[in-house]
Amino acid sequence: MHHRYDAIIVGSGIAGLSLALKLAAAGRRVAILTKKNRADSNTNYAQGGIACVTANTDDFDSHLKDTLEAGDGLCRVDIVREIVREGPARIRELIELGLKFSQDESGAFDLGREGGHSQRRILHVKDMTGKAIEDALLRAVSAEKLVALREHVFVIDLITARKLGFGPAGGNDRILGLYALDALTGKIETWAAPVVALATGGAGQVYFYTSNPDIATGDGIAMAYRAGVAVENMEFIQFHPTTLYSLEQKRFLISEAVRGEGAILRNLAGEAFMPRYHHLADLAPRDIVARAIDAEMKKSGAPHVWLDITHKPEAELRTRFPVIFEACETIGVNPARDRIPVVPAAHYTCGGVVTNLDAETSLPGLYACGEVASTGLHGANRLASNSLLEAVVMAHRGSASILRYLDTLGARPVELPDWIPGDAHDSDEQVVISHNWDELRRTMWDYVGIVRTTKRLERARTRIATLAKEIHEYYWNFRVEPRLLELRNLTQVAELIVECALQRHESRGLHYILDYPGHAAHPTDTQVRRR
Repeated sequence: MHHRYDAIIVGSGIAGLSLALKLAAAGRRVAILTKKNRADSNTNYAQGGIACVTANTDDFDSHLKDTLEAGDGLCRVDIVREIVREGPARIRELIELGLKFSQDESGAFDLGREGGHSQRRILHVKDMTGKAIEDALLRAVSAEKLVALREHVFVIDLITARKLGFGPAGGNDRILGLYALDALTGKIETWAAPVVALATGGAGQVYFYTSNPDIATGDGIAMAYRAGVAVENMEFIQFHPTTLYSLEQKRFLISEAVRGEGAILRNLAGEAFMPRYHHLADLAPRDIVARAIDAEMKKSGAPHVWLDITHKPEAELRTRFPVIFEACETIGVNPARDRIPVVPAAHYTCGGVVTNLDAETSLPGLYACGEVASTGLHGANRLASNSLLEAVVMAHRGSASILRYLDTLGARPVELPDWIPGDAHDSDEQVVISHNWDELRRTMWDYVGIVRTTKRLERARTRIATLAKEIHEYYWNFRVEPRLLELRNLTQVAELIVECALQRHESRGLHYILDYPGHAAHPTDTQVRRR
């Protein structure tokens, strides 16, 4: 089956939905493809909020300075400045869509504070900000006639002019569309469009323990790389310091906003240890807090540390953090009376597909915004709650760029070939997928975690290369299905993370390597492009 649109957006989080609404408002036909249900996105799991200067006591320069300090010397100052300045206008648009941020008794925004921020500037909807934003955007999209939202459609790969042999070798390449699997029917469909926008989120599932939902398998990063687009700074994987400790793989996030309201990290001896690691103590940037917790756990052999907010009244905690309070109660913890057991877990991909300030990649017609992209905002470590800000600002800027690009093309439809399955048949070896999935994620957790060494990274590279070869053979011999496609993408992302980590001969931000404990004199971005 063939489909044709002006633009195809892959992903249904804040970036993808915002982008679709703006393109439709300009009269363009848009398709949103999401591999699970429409509300399954990293956005939906975001608790803390969205960082933006809205108070009279705050200013853009302060937000800029906090972001640059958290990014540890690798943020692009011009990018940070523009995204911070454009934040208030995008916040107003969200409010116009019906989003109601939490307010204090005076009716002003109830601004929270999180690690690395010098001011209270986090707009939130209690501790379910992402869900509130997702709900508001989905309501608006459902009322938009020019937007078609297809669920359970898994994009396999991008279709480019060079891939189809159009034009001279080495000539200008451009996006023509994509191939996608309808997971409900098992059929592979051809989607034609001069514009594809990747809004697929991050790659937390590449690690055994993560706060991310199951959908975070790095699909957009892997697809862009296979299409020859540069990917950078993948070594900067942010580990959230405080996820609820359990023996299960999935880790429930305990928002940084809890520490913003006064929670204290303690080791199992009851000591408040963060003052030993940073002058901001429990509100230090995430990379520092995660490493501190890791060090305390290794020092004592403890399986977790404590997060203590027992000095707050129960009624206040239930009102401010209803979702977190309920999650703690499921394991028998009442945060008003009991300390919460917490551990770090993989949380955010700071690197990704290289874009400029207009969400453009090096491949004409291919755009990326949100966690999948590397704009230069986050540098070596993302400042808390800057992710939703980046997504909504870059969706706005990307939409303007896409409209300009479409205006230059005119009517040049291209007939795309059907997907050719060849001799592929149904698999009788599903155990290969489950085994390799488990081995890949354990390898990344054991060897490419919070603290690294060159020897561990090289060991990971060898093991991942073997897995990649097996998965490549499996992909070409058997019919594709979602779990295989996710594993293929995760393996590609794992290779990129390790390759970028081996390029960086220094410790900076989220990349801490014992062989190179100090900063390099002249830090640069790491970058990988498929040859």
